[in-house]
Amino acid sequence: MRSNSPGAALTSAQSLWRAGGVLLMLLALTPAWTLAAPKNEDLPILIEADSADINDRKGVSIYRGNVEIRQGTSVLTADQVTVQHPDKKAKKIIAVGKPVKYRQPQEDGKPDIRAEALKAEYYTSKEELIMIGDAVLYQGNDSFRSDRITYDRKSGMLKGGTSAQGKRRVQVTIEAK
Repeated sequence: MRSNSPGAALTSAQSLWRAGGVLLMLLALTPAWTLAAPKNEDLPILIEADSADINDRKGVSIYRGNVEIRQGTSVLTADQVTVQHPDKKAKKIIAVGKPVKYRQPQEDGKPDIRAEALKAEYYTSKEELIMIGDAVLYQGNDSFRSDRITYDRKSGMLKGGTSAQGKRRVQVTIEAK
């Protein structure tokens, strides 16, 4: 069932974008990285995709094909984004791509924040982000890399590698000043 309900799409999109905002918090936990991200949450959200299937009855929205989600200067791109939104509130957001990419330009000439993974899952009730498959976070030449990266927003805990149920070691690069 396709729905042209702008309210359902906007609710799903707002929840999705909040998940992208969690990536900013991931980078803020690494000591060498300092962030001053513009306030994008008050700006309109634009979703573009080759197709959108919004099933209000099942509470699932699927955006397929060259998915691009913009809010202000922030951009998330993926091959497919699925939002599970029972009762019109997003519960789980899954982005899949080769890779999923996120970019947040910074103020004051600081390097952009970038993130990539083959899959990103965000659980709204637990406020947990899981980046799976070739996951990497960048700011300038600094990076945090593993096959699996998790971030628990409630506890502020960033994990990579085996502590995040991954199989590869964590690689952290911090450029000398």
